[in-house]
Order: sequence, then C-alpha cells, then structure tokens
Amino acid sequence: MEGTIVNYRKSVHVQTPNHVIVQIASVDSKEKAAKFVGKKVIYHTGKKDMIGKINAIHGNKGAVRAVFETGMPGQCLGQKVKIE
Repeated sequence: MEGTIVNYRKSVHVQTPNHVIVQIASVDSKEKAAKFVGKKVIYHTGKKDMIGKINAIHGNKGAVRAVFETGMPGQCLGQKVKIE
C-alpha cells in the first residue's frame, strides 16, 4: 500500500517533526483508516530508510498519524511512503 506525507503534526506554536500526517491512497473514511493503525511506514531516502509506525487516525477523511524515531526532513513533504 502507498501513501503520501501531507504535513507535520502541528499546533499553534509547536511543530513536531517526527510526527507526520499521511494520506493513504484509496482510503476516504475513519473506518477504513482505523484498519491501518499499528502498521509500519517506510520512507526511502537516498542513503537509508526511515521507519515509523502509524499510531492514530487523523480527522474524518482517512488520514493517519505516523511517528518516526528521528525528525523527518522538510523534503519529505509531498513524497510517497510505503505502508506494510
């Protein structure tokens, strides 16, 4: 399955670079997105793979939140990730 990194998890004053919002292809509801909680997310960089985990749904349109160990680079926004 494939998804797209949409944005970082943010609040009014704080941006959390190791939490990202991922929109999964062909998922358009909370119920469908809930099936992906607990799955692995892999972002391929040039040198290594960054591995995270989906920990919650985000909103009502099928987006999910993924947590990575390290902060994600700004170049990752809009890029594809693999979901296993």
